[in-house]
Amino acid sequence: MNDFESYRPLLFSIAYRMLGSVTEAEDMVQDTYLRYQALPPEQVQSPKALLSTIVTRLCLNQLESARVRRETYVGPWLPEPLLTGEDARTPADALSAHETISMAFLVLLESLTPLERAVFLLREVFDYEYAEIAEIIEKREAACRQIFHRAKQHVAEHRPRFSFSPTAHRQMLARFLQAVNDGEMEGLMQLLAEDVTLWADGGGKARGSLMHPLSGREAIARFMLASRRFVVPETMRIDLCEINGAPSAILRENGLARVVMTFEISEGQIQQMHFIANPDKIGRL
Repeated sequence: MNDFESYRPLLFSIAYRMLGSVTEAEDMVQDTYLRYQALPPEQVQSPKALLSTIVTRLCLNQLESARVRRETYVGPWLPEPLLTGEDARTPADALSAHETISMAFLVLLESLTPLERAVFLLREVFDYEYAEIAEIIEKREAACRQIFHRAKQHVAEHRPRFSFSPTAHRQMLARFLQAVNDGEMEGLMQLLAEDVTLWADGGGKARGSLMHPLSGREAIARFMLASRRFVVPETMRIDLCEINGAPSAILRENGLARVVMTFEISEGQIQQMHFIANPDKIGRL
């Protein structure tokens, strides 16, 4: 069973994309290990296939219960932010900085059913054969093809189109933070797309939370400048880092993470903003 560790990054990659939660993904990987360890060695013909099956089924069960919890979640729900790149200190170290871990993409996956999400990820991201997926989810191969086609069509229709240049992204992030810090309404408006949208996930536990997504450059610019009243310069600092594969920022108060900010950029303007302030999601940061 010593080969489990070589598959840990893969299992975490599947579980995080399935659940959008670092904490839950790590729990699923640990549960997978315990179940795998309990099996007689003669029953393990293909460790990768068996481990993929266990973690996927655990995640499907977890998603079903998560959907019930999210129906009563206070305000918008966003995935738990994942440190990537040089900042990573988790099993995600081996998780490639790929579009499929971006905040926008994980939010889009929330609109799929658990089964559609599993089939789409296993096929599109992890390149499993339909026959393998059929065994994992206990469906016929033809059914898996239909599920994948339906999920892929939905993703293609709703997938945001963002250009990604790490350098340009960092520059835009720096300009945004400077404009907010200086209280420059006009400068801030120029950075935002006309139909920009802001999701702020506080889980009902953070000050200044939004109960619904906010849209429009003027509304968001005013919200950002008004939010400055919560910032006490003597106790606050902003750390630039890479989160979910993109340059991002963490607002800290007395060293503790208070808000994680990620952005999606296209055509030189900010198209989407995701702010996560729920302490349950950012405590590890």
